[in-house]
Amino acid sequence: MSELVREIVDVNAFIGGDEENPLLTVEAEGLTPTAGWTSVRLDPHVYVSPPEDGVQDFDLVGDRPVSGDEGDMAAVEAAWEGPLPEWLIAVRVHAVDNMIEDEIFEPWDEDADDAASEAA
Repeated sequence: MSELVREIVDVNAFIGGDEENPLLTVEAEGLTPTAGWTSVRLDPHVYVSPPEDGVQDFDLVGDRPVSGDEGDMAAVEAAWEGPLPEWLIAVRVHAVDNMIEDEIFEPWDEDADDAASEAA
């Protein structure tokens, strides 16, 4: 049975494809409480209507091994790719101990590039 990993370390979300067929890609790195987890993946939350905050939530989950020494933290990673909803402005990835958000910018959006360089 799948369960949330212990901690999210890093999240990177970006838009691929082109303006006519944009694709959302989400990559996440996390830590598990034991080594040997399998089927690690990002599970998107399913919404009846778009969330008011414009954030798509994901859970970083996997299958815990039958045996393993608790405390031997292990790094895991997963990626998800799918259609880009029009309402999306950011993604949020959840674990047991934390969550991390990452804002989305369209690669063909010059204003996003200007905002990113001003923030740096």
